[in-house]
Amino acid sequence: MSENMKLSLTGKTAIITGSASGIGRAIAEAYARAGARVAIADLNEAGAKATAKEIEAAGGQAMGVSMNVTDEASVNAATAAVIKAWGRVDILVSNAGIQIVNPIEDFSFSDWKKLLAIHLDGAFLTTKAALKSMYADNKGGVVIYMGSVHSHEASKLKSAYVTAKHGLLGLARVLAKEGGPKGVRSHVICPGFVRTPLVEKQIPEQAKELNISEDEVIRNVMLKDTVDAEFTTVEDVANLALFLAAFPSAALTGQSLVVSHGWFMN
Repeated sequence: MSENMKLSLTGKTAIITGSASGIGRAIAEAYARAGARVAIADLNEAGAKATAKEIEAAGGQAMGVSMNVTDEASVNAATAAVIKAWGRVDILVSNAGIQIVNPIEDFSFSDWKKLLAIHLDGAFLTTKAALKSMYADNKGGVVIYMGSVHSHEASKLKSAYVTAKHGLLGLARVLAKEGGPKGVRSHVICPGFVRTPLVEKQIPEQAKELNISEDEVIRNVMLKDTVDAEFTTVEDVANLALFLAAFPSAALTGQSLVVSHGWFMN
C-alpha cells in the first residue's frame, strides 16, 4: 500500500500514549504524515519531546507531553496542554502498556495491579479526559485501544496481560454505545507478536519459564500459528490505526480488528 494508504487526517489532533517508541511512535509518525497534529504522550518526557522534534524535522506537527496514564491528574494535565495548544482532541490512541510474564502461582499481586493499572486504568482515564473535548458541541472523535490477539485468546504465563486485553474489548464496546449518538466511535487493534523491546524482553523470559531455547520460543510459541512465520510489524499496526482513524463512518465502531499474519482469525 503506497504512502500510508493515501488517507488524510488533515486538521485532526491526536493524542497517542506510550508513543516515544515502538508501536506508538510508528502510529504517531503515520498520523503526522497523513496531516494530523500529534501529541506524543509518554511517561518518558525527554523521549516524548525528542520524538516530537524528529517528527517536526520530517515536516509534521508534533508536541511532547509527560503523561503517567495511571494518574488522573497527570492525564488531565497533559490532555489540557494539548487542547490549549491545538484547541481540541479528535483522536485518542490508548497504546501505553507493559508485559510481565509469570505463572499464576508466582504472579505477585503488586505486579498484577501494576499491569492492570497501566492497561485498563490508563485506557479509562485517557478516554474520560479526551471525551470532554470530543463531546463538546458534538464534535465527535475516534478512540483506538491497543489490544492484542490476547484480547481473544489466552497464553500461559500472561494472566494479567490477557485479563487486561480482554477488558479493553468491554470498554470499547461501552464507549461505542455511549459515544455513538455524540459522534464518537471506538476500535480495538489486536496485534500478534510485534518485535518491539516489550516482545524482545519476553523471549528469554519465556525460554526460562518453559525450559526451551529462545529460538524455540520464537518458532514454536510466537510464530507457530502465523501463515508466514513472520512477526507483525509496527508498520502493519500503524497502517491499520491510520485506516481506522480516517474511516468516514461508525460502521466499524465497537469492533476489534486483528493484525497477526493469520495467527488468530475472527
